[in-house]
Amino acid sequence: MASVLGQLPLVGSLFSPKYPSIDLESVEVHCIERAPEKRPRTLKYLLRANHVNHSILYHNLRYHNHMPHVLSSAYLIGANHHQLNKIYEAEAEELEPWKESPCELTETDWRDYLGDGNYQRAFIDFFEDGVAMRNAYDWKKVVHQYMFEGDEPLVNCLVSGLGHPLIHLGYAFEMDNKEVALEALAMSACTHNYLHKYSDDPSYTKPAPFSSTSPLELLNKIADDKRFDGIYKEGDFDLDVLFRGHESLVMEYWNAWDLSDPKKQFQLSQEAAVNLLVGTVAPGTHSYSFFLVHILTTSHAVRILLPFIPAKFHMSVVRQWWLLTIAVYVANLRPKIDPGYIDPGSHKSEIWTYVEDKAVNGPWATDAHFVKAVRAMREMSRTWGDVHERYLYAAIRFVDDFEGWVF
Repeated sequence: MASVLGQLPLVGSLFSPKYPSIDLESVEVHCIERAPEKRPRTLKYLLRANHVNHSILYHNLRYHNHMPHVLSSAYLIGANHHQLNKIYEAEAEELEPWKESPCELTETDWRDYLGDGNYQRAFIDFFEDGVAMRNAYDWKKVVHQYMFEGDEPLVNCLVSGLGHPLIHLGYAFEMDNKEVALEALAMSACTHNYLHKYSDDPSYTKPAPFSSTSPLELLNKIADDKRFDGIYKEGDFDLDVLFRGHESLVMEYWNAWDLSDPKKQFQLSQEAAVNLLVGTVAPGTHSYSFFLVHILTTSHAVRILLPFIPAKFHMSVVRQWWLLTIAVYVANLRPKIDPGYIDPGSHKSEIWTYVEDKAVNGPWATDAHFVKAVRAMREMSRTWGDVHERYLYAAIRFVDDFEGWVF
């Protein structure tokens, strides 16, 4: 099949009215700010406490604050106020307090500090001022201004930092939460890097020598492509190595995804994300990849965001996810994906409440990535329907088999 990319507006041509978009209904938005019940009030106060007390980057700026992710996921699955407090206490043990930035940022110089995590507090203050002083306390206007406006909007680098800014922004919209939104903006600014150029510069989008509408088919092709052999060794995980030394090869596969039916292809990408997490784990090994779970949780974030962001950025965000997926899969040594990893016959009696109970009451209930993964698969089943219950069976396999992350 010939690539259709040459027939579509380039990624840089984001203002074209003909640029394809993905029409999805919004997930339910949870306005916890005004909810009187104890459970949403608890979540509101915990999110605010995290915002006040803990930096968004820590451990020499290498780790990301997942507190809003795990609290929101657990809340949406059904965690009560006691469980939310327990999660907060467990997650807070690893986090660090804010440190003062070298200087304040202004409207004229904030872009000069993109990519520098030492200015994380300054970025928070800068965007906070934007909410309070210039936009009448409307955080969505601030997000729109800095995320979607200008020549190189922040939205085109949401997958930096292993996709954590993308995930953070998704929870901001879903929970209608100003603090999480400000953190998402600041995280996007602090982790901003070279990945933006693939979306901002249309020259990187070009016809590929092969194409497929199926991300899973392309991932299997990557697994068999010997040109990737030897780039990484066991224990290595530096995405810069791949982009620095093998950019043209990455671009070949990035451009090979045929998005002529964007909504259908996005659905296939969500299925591929589940396959990557669960279908790469050989029975009895319990070897769930810490890096591959980010492909699932960033895919979930894209699904949450699509109804909220300008349509002209839909394809950019989806293709960013694909770029991150390629890089993470290669750096994770291209594990084989077993198409038959699910055995429906062994789970006929189980339903989603079984999975949700495991997520909030099981031994891994305070593990941010575990809870987020369950939540992502649950939402995918709701978005696309689950006639054959493959999302359910994948989630059951995951919660029953999980014994921790492999790095």
